[in-house]
Amino acid sequence: MENLFPSSHPLIAHKLTRLRDKGTDPKKFRELVREISALLAYEATADLLLQPRQVETPLAIFNGSELMEKIGLVPILRAGLGMVEGVWNLMPSAEVWHIGLFRDERTLKPVQYYNKLPIEPTVTVCLVLDPMLATGGSAVATIDILKRWGVSKIKFVGLIGAPEGIELVQKNHPEVPIHLAAIDERLNEKGYILPGLGDAGDRQFGTG
Repeated sequence: MENLFPSSHPLIAHKLTRLRDKGTDPKKFRELVREISALLAYEATADLLLQPRQVETPLAIFNGSELMEKIGLVPILRAGLGMVEGVWNLMPSAEVWHIGLFRDERTLKPVQYYNKLPIEPTVTVCLVLDPMLATGGSAVATIDILKRWGVSKIKFVGLIGAPEGIELVQKNHPEVPIHLAAIDERLNEKGYILPGLGDAGDRQFGTG
């Protein structure tokens, strides 16, 4: 599949295994989500554009670089919230915009309940953050919103993806790169990823 980037980093594989373990408590689960998110963001931002910047070191003038693109983080509520801090540690100047979607358990379709994006886009690159790319409905809906907002460069960053969700995103938004820690086997009859890690929101916030 084009524009699909499952990570092969040993640290991500190690931390993801601990994340999947049903014995991992919410505190450790949140820590692992932050750590994996930072590693994935490092990989997902390898093509950000730079512009020259000259600085003075204690010894000489240095012709260096700085980011020329303004970054926006868009966590899909609520599970995506846990990914923000890890990415923010790498890019503390990134703006954060929240989009609230929940999955109708009967239809498995996304329902939007929160969106406070300003009228005009304030960033040039958006990283959509959601731990689970399951059916793909929420990811597609979020990318639709961001495109209507006027963002030209969008990437999806998640922990685990199912083939069904990946296919839906690529069908609707083939130009959007998908960065994942792992691609799992399939969805079950309730739309949960197998083998997965359970409900990422419940496990982060201790509400399962």
